[in-house]
Amino acid sequence: MHFINNMVNVFYPNACGICGNISKYDICPKCIKKLNEIKQCKKHIYLTKSFTDEMYIFKYEDLVRECFIKYKFGEQNYRYKAFANFIIKDKKICGFLKKYDIIIPVPISKKRIKQRGYNQSELIIKECAKLDRNIVVCTNVLYKIKNTKPQSTLNKEQRKINLKGAYKLENSGTIANKRILLFDDIYTTGSTLEECATVLKQAKVREIGVFTLAKD
Repeated sequence: MHFINNMVNVFYPNACGICGNISKYDICPKCIKKLNEIKQCKKHIYLTKSFTDEMYIFKYEDLVRECFIKYKFGEQNYRYKAFANFIIKDKKICGFLKKYDIIIPVPISKKRIKQRGYNQSELIIKECAKLDRNIVVCTNVLYKIKNTKPQSTLNKEQRKINLKGAYKLENSGTIANKRILLFDDIYTTGSTLEECATVLKQAKVREIGVFTLAKD
């Protein structure tokens, strides 16, 4: 088995999910340092939205933006491990995650899954749960039932209209009276997260927060 693992590493060497260079780590020490230098970890409290608490780690620009584009649209799904490892190694971020009973990644439609091959947010947060067993992830409650136009092509008002009726709730008893954290990769106008939170509220949840890796 040791020999087989060595051969796999020769032909398919591990790469850092940020810089892409060969590394024995999912995120190399140099990239951890770079991300820590640009990390913001900002929190906001809202009184007028369907969610109340929000945290994001980075501004959606430069190195972070470049990595996300490659991850989401460049068929480089191995990068999810780098993001997950960065999250888990940060005590402040982990503390925020553990305030909640259940984390729900924002779902994407079946058609989008077929095109991309994966839900980028789900991969990251499931890896976080694998690395820290105190993090509970649920993917059988919120579903996207409409293949909507890409939000990036629309303005703020169009985004809201585009998402109406796009999500549905199942197994609502799983989250009733629980503190729920919605996880998505990028926060732009908040329309997607607002719509998801509105649907989740039907389950009479105790609280809804939002966590994203980056904010535009």
